[in-house]
This record gives sequence, C-alpha cells and structure tokens, in this order.
Amino acid sequence: MGQPPHGQQGYGQAPQGYAQPAQGYGQGHVYPQGPQGHPHGPQGPQGHAQGPQGHAYPQGPQGDAQGPQGYAQGPQGHAYPQAPQGYAQGQAYPQAPQGYAQGQAYAQAQQGHAYPLAPQGYARGHQGHAYAHHHAGYPAAVRRFDPDRRLRIAGLWLWAIGLIAGAVLNVLFTLLGVIESGGSMLSAMLVGALFAFPPLVLYLFVPMIIDRYDPEPWWCLLMAFLWGALAATGFSILINTGVHIGVSSNFGEPAGELVSASVSAPFAEELFKGLGVFGFFYFLRREFDGIVDGIIYATFCALGFAAVENVLYYARASMQGSDVLAGTFVLRGVFTPWLHPLFTSMTGIGFGLARESSKTWVRAAAPIGGYLLGVALHAVWNFLPTALGRAMGDIFMPWLLLWLCFVASFFGIIVALVIRKGWVIRDHLRDEVALGMLTQDELELVCSPIGRLRCTLGWRGATGRSFIRAGARLALSKWHTARALQGRNRTLSADFIGPLRQEIAQLRHELLARAPR
Repeated sequence: MGQPPHGQQGYGQAPQGYAQPAQGYGQGHVYPQGPQGHPHGPQGPQGHAQGPQGHAYPQGPQGDAQGPQGYAQGPQGHAYPQAPQGYAQGQAYPQAPQGYAQGQAYAQAQQGHAYPLAPQGYARGHQGHAYAHHHAGYPAAVRRFDPDRRLRIAGLWLWAIGLIAGAVLNVLFTLLGVIESGGSMLSAMLVGALFAFPPLVLYLFVPMIIDRYDPEPWWCLLMAFLWGALAATGFSILINTGVHIGVSSNFGEPAGELVSASVSAPFAEELFKGLGVFGFFYFLRREFDGIVDGIIYATFCALGFAAVENVLYYARASMQGSDVLAGTFVLRGVFTPWLHPLFTSMTGIGFGLARESSKTWVRAAAPIGGYLLGVALHAVWNFLPTALGRAMGDIFMPWLLLWLCFVASFFGIIVALVIRKGWVIRDHLRDEVALGMLTQDELELVCSPIGRLRCTLGWRGATGRSFIRAGARLALSKWHTARALQGRNRTLSADFIGPLRQEIAQLRHELLARAPR
C-alpha cells in the first residue's frame, strides 16, 4: 500500500495555486505562488524586497537593504531591531538561562533568526521549529508548547481548595440561618434561588457578546463564575458576620450594620472577588491579555457572587411578603445587577494595565489602585442607604439614576476597549500576510467581529473558530513580546509565537482540504 500524500512534516502536497517550499523551509509547508508569469512569487508591496517563494520582506529606506536607524542590516532586505542590552544581536528573543543549548533558549537558525528549541517530546524541525512526533504516513498533530504548565497546575489546586473551603462556609452559614428561623428560611431560600439564577442567562450573555475578537475559553469563564459564587461569598460572609457581631456587641446594632455594610463588605468582598482575577493574571497568563480580559474575568466573578448574594436578599424579602420581594427583585435584578461587576471591574482594569505595561511601578501600583477604587465605589453605594435609613427614600431615585448613568458610561468604555483590541490584532497580523503565513481574506476573517459566527454558520465550522482563535492569540503574543522588549523585560508570550504559527499552518491545511470546490 502506498504512502498517503503527506510531506515530511505531516502537511499535504501543495494544492493548485500554491508552490512547494523554498530550500531551507520545512517540508510540506505551502506558500502562495505569484500571479501567472511570476513563478517565484509576487514582488512585495512598495518598500518590500522579494523573498523566496513569494515572501515579501521590508526593505530599508530609499530601497536599500540597510535597515533604518536602530535596525541591524539583514540579508534579503531584512531589517532587524538592534538588540537591547542582554539580548543577542539581531534577535527578538532574550538570552536563555544557563543550561540551554548554545547558552540560549532559542536555536540558531539561518540568517540570524532565533527560533524556540523543541520542547521534550517534540522533533527538531527546520530552523528550530518543533513538531510533534508522529507515525509515518499520518499528519503531525500540533502539541502546544506549555512553558507555564507547573504554574497552571499550582493555580488549579489553589482554585479548587478555595472553592471547597468557600462551599463549606456557605453551607455552614446557611444551616445556621435555617436553624435560627425554625426552618422557614429553607423554603424562602428556594424562592430566592428561583428569582436569582434564571436572569443569569441574560447577564452572562452580555459580556460574552462584547468580547468578540478574542473570547475567553468557556472553562475560564466557568472557573471565574464559580470562584465568585462559592469562594468569594463563603470567605466574605465569614468576615462580614464576624465584624458585625464584634461591632454590635460593643457599640450597638446600628453601628454594627453601618460598619459591616460600609467598611467590612467593600474591603472583604472586593478582595476575594479580586483574588479570582489575580488567579487568571498570575497562573493563566496565556488567557489574560489586557484590560478587556481583566474586565471580563472580573464581571464573571462578580456575577457569580451577586447571584448567591441575591438568593439571601430575595429569601429575606419573601419572608416579609410578596410586595417586598417584588420591590427587591426590581431593584437588584433589574436596575442594579451590574453594580457588583462595576466594582470588581476596577480591580480587573488594574490587573489589565499591569499585564499591558512594561513599567515596574505600573505593574505594582495598578492592581492596588484598581482594588481601592472598587472598594471606594462599593462603600459609597452601601453607606448612604445604611446611614440614612428611611430618609434615603427622598433622594433614592436621583441617586439610582446617577448610578445607572455611571454604569452606562462604563459599558461604553468597555466597547471602546474591545474595538482597540481588534485594532491591536489587525496591526500585529499584517506582517504575517506579507510573509505568506496568512492571506488577506484570512486576516479579515480573524479581525471580523462576526468571524466566529460566520464559521459556525458556514463551511469552516469548529476548525474555522480554532483558526480565528489561534490567529488572535498569535497577534496578542507578538504584541506582548514587543512591549516587553521595549521595556527590556522577559515574557512567556515570546514562547508561544512559534507554536501558534505552526498551529495556524495546520489549521490552514485542514481548511483547504474541506473548502468547497
């Protein structure tokens, strides 16, 4: 039986309209041919030199091969940035720690390029690319290089421990409430759950619609929601109850209510919700790219927290009558469901700024400043109703309208940040088009706000959605790497660029195979 028509690295023969790779490139890779009469590929756009098999590389100014000021001269019209101190000349990657091959984390390749060494279990490919070992005659499966695997496992354990501890605390305090009420609280909490959880279908859908360009994985969103619903609520109720009992026993019940609502609740609740955001920032950095991601994770943590908290509020209201329950639901479920996400998003913005910045002081101060701003907003919202009591009714509607305007403005800012994220992705994929890694149509698909929907409804399906995600991840990894190099910092994002390009190449091959003829 003959061998299947796959190249050496598991890629098929080039389809019609594609050239075989040039010498020095991995076998099986395909590159677009030039138009008819140009067997060696199109000339690069204006200001770009012709590379092998249709690749276009930027020329130096005035059409010279010499790179502009601050760039090293490379062959074939390449312009390489001068390496900052501590970096190898002509390379965009930092020196590797001691013990790596050739003293570098990146293998030397032709023409001064630096490519990641293949991790354990991967075959060494051309120019330092890493390919998964595979059986003869079958395509190579892309195995993702995971440099932060141990960190991810440690974070998963901490998340699970926090979740279990929070769930135990929630059960204990629920049982205490049921016992104190003589059992009536149990049925009231079932009513509260019926009012609190169904609206989540709408609430959770909104942030998922907003984050169109690089939506977070569903399992990350689920982890964030569960952390807010179980861990953050459990630890917060422990601290708030302790503060309320301590202050009430010494200064009276009104003082206990005021301090627990205006001081303890804002600090404790925003702290434990914020720890969920910190977990993604520190342990899952590949899934945390900037401000938008910080807001999304904060929103899901806060919605989980608010849902469980609303069960308690609705339960207490139902025990006072249906009219009180209806009023409580309108206030908390209709007018102010986004207040907890608003407060916690301040912390998310702080961690997002820290992720985007290369300045040490910003990375240290932004999360703390965001947390304190969230605490301040939460404290102001809780203080006036608690301090004024019934007198709050005279100013309640203007107060509520002011907060609704604030929330609406915040949503406008989120939309602007999402559009900015789309621009970042487009800007950092343009050179992939020039290099032949992507076509212009594929770039438009990755950058389209409805690209994933088009894939779902069209012939590309799940493979197309994976292609969009890999393209967006590649762009954001290049963005973080460029920002880190500007600040002369190291970043794990650089390690993802090579494997993501390999993943995109395989997904392109699969899409070409299933494209309608």
